[in-house]
Amino acid sequence: MRWTWSPSPIPTRVPVRRHGYEDLLARDDVDAVVIATPNYTHHSVMAAVFQTDKHVLLEKPLATTMADCNALVAQAQRHRGLVWVALEYRYMAPIAKTLELLPHLGAIHMCAIREHRFPFLHKVGAWNRFNRYSGGTLVEKCCHFFDLMNLMVPSKPQRVMASGGQNVNHLQERYDGEVPGQRAMLDLCMFAEGGRQEQHIVVTGDRGQVEATVPGTEVFLSDRAARTHRAIPAPLSPQVREVGFHHGASYLEHLAFLEAVERGTPARVTVEDGRLAVAIGLAAQQSIATGRTVDLSELEGFSP
Repeated sequence: MRWTWSPSPIPTRVPVRRHGYEDLLARDDVDAVVIATPNYTHHSVMAAVFQTDKHVLLEKPLATTMADCNALVAQAQRHRGLVWVALEYRYMAPIAKTLELLPHLGAIHMCAIREHRFPFLHKVGAWNRFNRYSGGTLVEKCCHFFDLMNLMVPSKPQRVMASGGQNVNHLQERYDGEVPGQRAMLDLCMFAEGGRQEQHIVVTGDRGQVEATVPGTEVFLSDRAARTHRAIPAPLSPQVREVGFHHGASYLEHLAFLEAVERGTPARVTVEDGRLAVAIGLAAQQSIATGRTVDLSELEGFSP
């Protein structure tokens, strides 16, 4: 495989080494590819993939703008290969068990998610430090949670309100004179290393509630009428040998993608799923900038 060097469009002193993915896509012995390039490149890289019939697992977020998301959805509908968006939080053991238990809750009334975690990791060229390359924290990081909300709440989102700011992270960093970073609340806090749990997810229905934590090996299911709750095991899959930052979920999603390719079954995480998660993040970013509630209908080219 050929490696090429090219200057990065992101302010940085370090040259970016890039793989010649066009050569990879031209190979007849490659049936499926995984796209794990910076967010702002997804649209252009996928344009090359769509010139082939290859199956593709595209890392989240689908894209960084509504226009690019809409274009990818339209192109994916014509693509002969499988197109799967990697939203692997669905595959974390406690979250997967939560999704499994939703029918026990009756009508869903509320979903609340909290994540307090470490700041963004350093990535090549520091592209994840700037909204114009990442889409913003609520697109880059929180599309996972918006996807879970869309799965857990049986209605389409209509309006988004968010507040956020930069108080702690990356204030001492400089990239060609620019200061990066943002803190936003889901409740999301990204300067909270060392906590016992990183995520706390609660889904409430008229018959009960499911409560899960990540990491965790059990979820709690309550019964409102009986005023009881019980712990239900949610063990890590024995297929996972190294949990990593996503607690084994990335590996399990790749296995599911491979199974879909081999069996010719549809993607479990679709481009429509990816587009809706990005739309909520973009609306939240706009809400922060304007200080008002944003209707999803305001987004360019968005239709529910």
